[in-house]
Amino acid sequence: MLKKGSKINSILTGSCPKCQNQSMYVNSNPYALSQVLKMHDRCSHCNTKYKIEPSFFYGAMYVSYAVGIAFAVAAFVISNLILGADLVATFISIIGTLIVFMPVIMRLSRNIWINFFMSYDPSLDKKEANTTAKAH
Repeated sequence: MLKKGSKINSILTGSCPKCQNQSMYVNSNPYALSQVLKMHDRCSHCNTKYKIEPSFFYGAMYVSYAVGIAFAVAAFVISNLILGADLVATFISIIGTLIVFMPVIMRLSRNIWINFFMSYDPSLDKKEANTTAKAH
């Protein structure tokens, strides 16, 4: 499921959507809050520019709404339907889930958004293999 070349791999790992060899983020930990959205300008492996145009990642706000709803629904199902919590406790668990997972939601949204516009290019790995073979 997380094999290299799949969009799900790029989305869940935050790796370059073209080559999937480098993290797009300066700090791979989403809970380093001062750097949660700090990204490299380009991939050091394939030179892909992440910010395709100015304000490119504004579209990720729409994706984050959907991802946030998914997290909220999961919190509702777990707290209310599985654990049997009352509505107040369920509401608190939903709010808590959204606060705790906000950095993850923000990154997942960016990862999904950029993967709408870019796809894995297996020729980039072949290029690297040829360059490595010639160097030896």
